Amino acid sequence: MKDGARTKRAMLALADGRVFTGYAFGAVGEAVGEMVFNTAMTGYQEVLTDPSYCGQLVCMTYPEIGNVGVNEDDAESARIYVEGLIVKECWRAPSNWRSRMSLDEYLERSNVVGIEGIDTRALVRHIREHGAQQGVVSSIDLDPVSLVAKAKAAPSIVGCDLVRRVTCEAAYDWELGEWELAGGFKRVSPEEMRNRPRVIAIDYGIKRNILRRLTAAGFRVRVVPAFATAQEILAQGPDAIFLSNGPGDPEAVDYARDAVAALLGKRPIFGICLGHQILALALGGKTYKLAFGHHGANHPVLDLKTGRVEITSQNHGFAADEASLRGLAELSHVNLNDRTIEGLRGLGSPFFTVQYHPEASPGPHDADYLFRRFYRLTELFARYGAQALERLQSEQ
Repeated sequence: MKDGARTKRAMLALADGRVFTGYAFGAVGEAVGEMVFNTAMTGYQEVLTDPSYCGQLVCMTYPEIGNVGVNEDDAESARIYVEGLIVKECWRAPSNWRSRMSLDEYLERSNVVGIEGIDTRALVRHIREHGAQQGVVSSIDLDPVSLVAKAKAAPSIVGCDLVRRVTCEAAYDWELGEWELAGGFKRVSPEEMRNRPRVIAIDYGIKRNILRRLTAAGFRVRVVPAFATAQEILAQGPDAIFLSNGPGDPEAVDYARDAVAALLGKRPIFGICLGHQILALALGGKTYKLAFGHHGANHPVLDLKTGRVEITSQNHGFAADEASLRGLAELSHVNLNDRTIEGLRGLGSPFFTVQYHPEASPGPHDADYLFRRFYRLTELFARYGAQALERLQSEQ
């Protein structure tokens, strides 16, 4: 740790009155958001730039964060989306050949507040026992009473449409595939792209590695804003439709629910995370808030058909309600920690969804095959229409 670190005090206050005192890093200022924790040991840059964390303060449970620095290739979007970062220790002297700056510098340039030096184990235990709640991180106001009052006054994430804060403003095409050691991300030629099936990816807060995985699976990818209507999407002649991850309460994104409801059965659909929840709502199901959510890269999920267990990357604070979906979709995956829904399959309609993140970044690659499965479903739909999912199931 270089000289001068840990000299400015900072404070974290929760809405229920719990207060933690530590030291500031990153930008000097104040941030408000829902307090959650992430259990991944690596991938802090991907976490910071994941739009699904919009509106949230994130505590990393691994004690030392920042040791590999920051680089352009590992960003999952154009900027940091977390409201604030909480760590046990921020490492200011990174050692990695790809690093271009330290985590401390990255947060400072992005005007994002951080706090270190607190007991992150005690914070995580408190959240697990009392649930996710609003919090304030500040290095300019060190009055506990004032900060707790701010946290109590902060609006809940329930009922909040955060998708409009993260979605793209206009449609665009994506041409990058897998990262290669010699030359970075592989760009697919226009000639090759023309012969590929076209997938429309609806951007509720999409991560770049999702787009790269879709491209690597064989798709020609076009991204559209979350507020695009079903008519506008179908007018672009898609062969398939992808529903992305994103932040906030799915029930607040009623325009997305209505669009997906109008798209069901018309094209093959694959949804992940918020996209999974929105599709559940489009079917007529319900969603609910989890006590402290699933955020990390080590969540075990059971495939109910094969009996295979996958270790998955997850980031969500809401879940689809199983009872409300009976007769509307087939349950395909469950979380082995709390038995929440982790996947759905269509009943007579060519779609499947997962609650977790098969694209990882960060996390294990156990579920990467789902992008290839989606490509195969698209091929089968072109030949068999509504029977495509049944044909796909028979191949597995």
